[in-house]
Amino acid sequence: MRTIKVGTRQSALAMTQSGQAIDSLRQLVAEAGLPFEFEVVPIVTRGDRILNVTLSKVGGKGLFVKEIEEALLGGEIDIAIHSMKDMPFELPEGLMIGCVPPREDPRDALVNLSSSTLSDLPPGARIGTSSLRRSAQLKARRPDLRIESLRGNIDTRLRKLESEGLDAIVLAAAGLRRMGWGDRITVYMEPEDCLPAVGQGALAIECRTADAEVRALLSRLNDTAAERAVAAERVFLGLLNGGCQVPIGAYATTDSSLPDAVVSMTGMVAAADGSVLLKASASGRDPAEVGRLVAEQLMSQGADALLAEARDA
Repeated sequence: MRTIKVGTRQSALAMTQSGQAIDSLRQLVAEAGLPFEFEVVPIVTRGDRILNVTLSKVGGKGLFVKEIEEALLGGEIDIAIHSMKDMPFELPEGLMIGCVPPREDPRDALVNLSSSTLSDLPPGARIGTSSLRRSAQLKARRPDLRIESLRGNIDTRLRKLESEGLDAIVLAAAGLRRMGWGDRITVYMEPEDCLPAVGQGALAIECRTADAEVRALLSRLNDTAAERAVAAERVFLGLLNGGCQVPIGAYATTDSSLPDAVVSMTGMVAAADGSVLLKASASGRDPAEVGRLVAEQLMSQGADALLAEARDA
């Protein structure tokens, strides 16, 4: 019997979503009669330790995965469960994404105490979010909004809605749903109005490339439709060299789980203040090609200048 050590952040959401993924793996193991058991190893990341500064100021992508990947490379854990939206495009040598489980709802969610939609919020309403992507798209729709930095775990952010007198906060719907707090969502923000982060709602289960036994196990949990959609989004991210420091979003879908199904994607790059918002879309059977086409369209519209401006801010 092999004990597979599972690394994850120790936040309530990370532990919950990792527990759900492990439950799925346990079920697969039981059905196939495989000799595996699982042990959770909570790990504190740099992003978890720095809570008083916006993500765009402290390094962006990789903040919530580096220490976990180091433990994976060092053999302290055998797999790592991440929120896909935290994953940089480039992975360390020797590591790979072993599977992408079925994707949760990728949308952003508006949460407030008055059952108000974004359009119904009062002039100058204070909205809590730590995401440049969200704030740029909110400001593009409502330039009057006052964006307040909001860091901390999901339960902390919900408490701050009341304790800091905010009119609303914006969170990932997937996190609220995984925690069983879907009833806190006032309104879902459709991708046409607020494109999600690359990989939002999806999990990445990472492993060592050389661990054939674990790779074979993880392949049983992989969802082809989610994997292909996320692949297009991540190619887009990599080509634009995006991270938490820039307002960038993308959302891809596919009409079936067939390996040659059409993938359709829309991507977005914006000025941090929402004064400029560029979008482009493409479809095709090759996820990488779809991601490349959308990135190239946005670059031809001037996305490179917006990205440079955001990084220098």
